[in-house]
Amino acid sequence: MTTREDASTLVRRMQECFNTRQFDAAAALHTPDFFSHPLGAGFEAGQAAWRMLVSRFPEVRVVAQDVLVDGDRAAVRSTVEGLALPDGGAQPELFEIFRFEDGRFAEMWGASTGFPTSTSPEDLLT
Repeated sequence: MTTREDASTLVRRMQECFNTRQFDAAAALHTPDFFSHPLGAGFEAGQAAWRMLVSRFPEVRVVAQDVLVDGDRAAVRSTVEGLALPDGGAQPELFEIFRFEDGRFAEMWGASTGFPTSTSPEDLLT
């Protein structure tokens, strides 16, 4: 069972890796067979999406707002900062569910909202 504190720490460590552009360091936070359901692939595809996103938006950052833990899963709502938004545009958000295994990320499901057209993480790889 993953505690709320363990899950929150892991989520924040992953976001710190993203926000500081230490993408390779994030690999240690994921199991070898980690699977991202939105991308239909493993950690390397997620890492590629991160690199593409920051190349287009160098100031982008993610900040966890809510981390809800139940057993070996956590639901996370994060805001996305550093994107140029149209006037009156809503702050983009990520909604992710993670499954943990041995203290690392094993699976992820997710969706996003509020991203300007063609800038959501899922759109970058299509």
